[in-house]
Amino acid sequence: MACSDDDNHWVIDLENALLEECSATDIYCICKGKALPENLRPEVWQICLDVRDKGNQLDHFNEVYDLPNQTVLREDCTNFVSKLGNDEEDKLSVISDLESILTFYCKSRNIPYVRNNGWIELLLPILTLKVPRSTTYNLFEAIRDTYIPQSCQTDSNAFHILRLLLLYHDPELCSFLDTKRITPEKYCLSWFQSLFAATCSLEVVINMWDYYFQQSDPFFIFFLSLIMVVNAREQIISMKDENREKIVACLANMPCGLEADDVSDFCTLAQYYALKTPVSFRTDLMQTLYNGRRDNAPLVSQALCLPVSVHELVQNAAQDTSNVDAVRFFLVDCRPIEQYNAGHLSTAFHLDCNLMLQEPSAFATAVQGLLTAQKQALAHNSSAGGEHLCFLGSGRNEEDQYTHMVVASFLQKHTQYVSLLTGGYIAVHNYFSDNIDEFLQDHNPRNCIVCAPSYLLKSAQGNVKSGQSTDLFGKISAAMKSKSAEVKGKLFDYIVNPNSSPVQERHVSSSDKIGKRYRDMAPVFSIDDDHDNVANVEDLDDDEQELVQIQSYLKNPDVIEHFPCQEVKLNGFMYKSHLIVTQTELIVLREVPDIKGAAEVIVKRPLSAIVKITARKRHPELITFKYGVPDGENLKISDMDRFLIPNADKATKVVSDQILKQLKAKE
Repeated sequence: MACSDDDNHWVIDLENALLEECSATDIYCICKGKALPENLRPEVWQICLDVRDKGNQLDHFNEVYDLPNQTVLREDCTNFVSKLGNDEEDKLSVISDLESILTFYCKSRNIPYVRNNGWIELLLPILTLKVPRSTTYNLFEAIRDTYIPQSCQTDSNAFHILRLLLLYHDPELCSFLDTKRITPEKYCLSWFQSLFAATCSLEVVINMWDYYFQQSDPFFIFFLSLIMVVNAREQIISMKDENREKIVACLANMPCGLEADDVSDFCTLAQYYALKTPVSFRTDLMQTLYNGRRDNAPLVSQALCLPVSVHELVQNAAQDTSNVDAVRFFLVDCRPIEQYNAGHLSTAFHLDCNLMLQEPSAFATAVQGLLTAQKQALAHNSSAGGEHLCFLGSGRNEEDQYTHMVVASFLQKHTQYVSLLTGGYIAVHNYFSDNIDEFLQDHNPRNCIVCAPSYLLKSAQGNVKSGQSTDLFGKISAAMKSKSAEVKGKLFDYIVNPNSSPVQERHVSSSDKIGKRYRDMAPVFSIDDDHDNVANVEDLDDDEQELVQIQSYLKNPDVIEHFPCQEVKLNGFMYKSHLIVTQTELIVLREVPDIKGAAEVIVKRPLSAIVKITARKRHPELITFKYGVPDGENLKISDMDRFLIPNADKATKVVSDQILKQLKAKE
């Protein structure tokens, strides 16, 4: 069918653009994803893949075909080309080009050739361009580097992401496939490896790639794959009585039914789903998926649902509500009510996750109220309204295990558009930082889980300066005057029996202090709820920290006992460490993540400086060593170190025993 002048106008615009400097964005603005004219396709693809000025990399190829599995590579090239309709002379030329390109690619990247990796299928659409071999290589390399997720293996993040997208948009279908134990890598590995070239007809692939490269979006493969599965939902669900292998085969062959006329609608629908999906997971995973970097890679395989970053949530709340196609979040705050009341985002709807276990009927009522509020917010086009449910926890495992139960309950009901805010409330608080009171409603630093430690610290420091003490010990010490010998007997009881109750605290009378500090005087210890909110202050400056080998250090004859532990900082950060007790010191080695077996000496404290050992009743393994000096009738606690010690009872006993030995030695 002949095209009208209006239909061809974009082609003329494209031709003019190619005569000048233009980008993939310029091309998309002109073509709008349309299939390209054959004569213009080679140049357009080179621009979109940024290889127009790449040069001839094959000049560096020594034409030596000696890969360990060169025979397998040659067989695959020959078998593939034999299925094509070319004459014998053309076939030999194509086989030669394929083998040269793939051999050089393996050598330049220092990677082996593996059968059924999608490379040959990926080259076929490029060969139809009839460009020089060097250009063919450049296009192949660019597609592999830019659009194929690295390490497409069964444990790759790529397949977990596709499952999360399916769970987000069609939770019922995802649940069905999960029940059948059909994970994405079982049916879409070849889709990802070859950008559908291994399963679709050549004409379909070329038209799809025209759209794909104009988009310049590596993640588009996920939404094309998503549409492929979602479009087949009725057929797949109707196969509920079939065995798994048959369902997998049906899914894997879905792209075969795609025709050239379907490509435009297929890609447009994929683009629509992309617009209806939160975008922050792309930023977080781009380096992992397409550059092969695995450092700090999010554990997508363990994600309960699609993760959303704080930045996206905040940006989303500020955007124009008139765009009906954009993602709009309805924020559900699942923290305990006391945490919600101590600070929350103004757009958040509270749903107390504790109700789910304590009062199921009340929880069901609350969920109905949530859904009603969501509908009303949408009807009024409120900034707090949105179809997409984003759940927010505290950011601490202690409470978030219940948040995850709430999210799971929504997923079990096949609720669409369910996501979870990465980092929870703590991430929100850290995002706003110094302007927290401007952005959080009802923020109360005294009860806020982020602010409370430093808030109480400031209060405690203020009280110390004014000669007052909030510590229970400070209030009763004057009434507990005794000599060091009397103290030691009672100390031993409640240090080595941390679960004994009630806990008593002791202090030494000022009359016992003669001349030197701590002369004939026992330090003070207690095992109880920790009320001294003093910041961790490390003894060693960063430039003075000593790097040691852990095993060698532990062989030191002065080491009496050592305990693997987690050092707990005031900001909640935890570091894998070792608590070491010597005859005279308490030493902490913090492991260095990048150097196996190495650690830094973070803390060195004389045992005589310890004035109190405390543990929380609810968390007896969380031990705090507190340091201080006598201050009149009281003790002035100036410093502390906190650790999560699995063998806490033994650790406190060893420390206390060693201090008692020191006291006896002085006598």
